Amino acid sequence: MRLSEIYKNKEKPIFSFEVFPPKGDNLDKKIENLFSELNKLSKLKPALISVTYGAGGTNRDTSLEIVKELKTHLKQPVMPHFTCVCSSREYIKKYIEEIEELGILNILALRGDEPQDIDVCYRDFKSALELIEYLKNYSELEFAVAAYPEKHPRAITFDDDLNVLRKKQDLGAKVAYTQLFFKNDNYYKFHDECTKKGINIPIIPGILPVASFSQLDRIVELSGVQIDKKTYEYFEKYKDSKEDTIKAGIEIASCQCQKLLEFGARGVHFYTLNKALSSTEVIKNIT
Repeated sequence: MRLSEIYKNKEKPIFSFEVFPPKGDNLDKKIENLFSELNKLSKLKPALISVTYGAGGTNRDTSLEIVKELKTHLKQPVMPHFTCVCSSREYIKKYIEEIEELGILNILALRGDEPQDIDVCYRDFKSALELIEYLKNYSELEFAVAAYPEKHPRAITFDDDLNVLRKKQDLGAKVAYTQLFFKNDNYYKFHDECTKKGINIPIIPGILPVASFSQLDRIVELSGVQIDKKTYEYFEKYKDSKEDTIKAGIEIASCQCQKLLEFGARGVHFYTLNKALSSTEVIKNIT
């Protein structure tokens, strides 16, 4: 089902999940564990499972393996990420052909972060906008895009960032998935500002149920995502207990998702970190 069809449904919340290709040592075991978690997620009948993809094709083979497994064996609707930074036009064209041969209908079109460990970085594409324009000419894929309730880190102003999202919509984007956030007020404000700009595609909140305090610290440090003092201190209270932190993460995310759906969000996109438990429990709590 294409994105434009998936988000026509306004009768019930639409849930999707994001996973990433494992890397490092014991790769076979990590992939086996991921497929086990994917099997659990598939029982929730998600609208989409998205699979991240390293800039410049740094984890191309593993990413495609996961996409194929989801599509052919688990029979799940899959949406590959499609990054363009450091990729040549020839490479992008070949990758389009590969995923279309698999029967993929949707992708998440992104610029991607510039990798540090490749010898050649092509400059054929400098932004997601350039990738989207190229995709429109060479494929029948429908595409989703990224959105940033707290402003993209490379955007000069919040308004500039909104203008880029409006351009993505004008080029044919069917839905936007937000970067993770912990303060719903930022999403509400962002959504209202989008409306003022004439951005009317569904803006799906991206939610991460926190599973460890050290993980939370890394996310806040690396992404600059905002978190209020009360929520941070709530997680800090359980930092020495993995089990209690997971429970707190489910509790906080459940409350966050419920309020977002009441506000009018069409669904939730869960950043699973390749684990099924927390997202599964949150969905049970809100449906």
